[in-house]
Amino acid sequence: MTRLIFLGPPGAGKGTQAKALADHWQIPHISTGDILRQALKDQTPLGIKAKGYMDRGELVPDQLVQDMVEERLTQADTKHGWILDGFPRTVQQAGFLEALLDRLDHHGEKVVNLDVPDEIVIGRLLERGRKDDTESVIRRRLEVYREETAPLIDYYTGKQQLVIVNGNQSLEEVTVEIGQAISC
Repeated sequence: MTRLIFLGPPGAGKGTQAKALADHWQIPHISTGDILRQALKDQTPLGIKAKGYMDRGELVPDQLVQDMVEERLTQADTKHGWILDGFPRTVQQAGFLEALLDRLDHHGEKVVNLDVPDEIVIGRLLERGRKDDTESVIRRRLEVYREETAPLIDYYTGKQQLVIVNGNQSLEEVTVEIGQAISC
């Protein structure tokens, strides 16, 4: 049973790796962005609540995101494993997730940190050519990542769940390294 949490800066390849591995193992790739888009599309009660925040240009509150993750992790297709991408983003969310997984009797998850140097991430994101991906915006996103998400590295290291993977390799090499890292 494979249960993985992906960490890493924007542009590290979390989504790409999560999709590839989820397809390979036939388990769901659970991205908070995808959950949110699906909830909006399906007009679920949580989706309608989230839409109100988004329409006002506000961030969706942690509690609402947590409720959506909980709803998704209780669906039948998660019984044999899952890959979480984009959650948790903070130590507080990690604590919530740990309590949720205990309640669901999901144990043995590993946390994969895709480690990629800032300059490589900046280059990758600039290559995507999105209008909002300017170098200054990308550098700010990396600062925010370090402030909010990097403490998770210490959190999961302390719980002996963290594996660090060199994300500055080819897609195939990263996939192989993740497979080797989690089979230990």
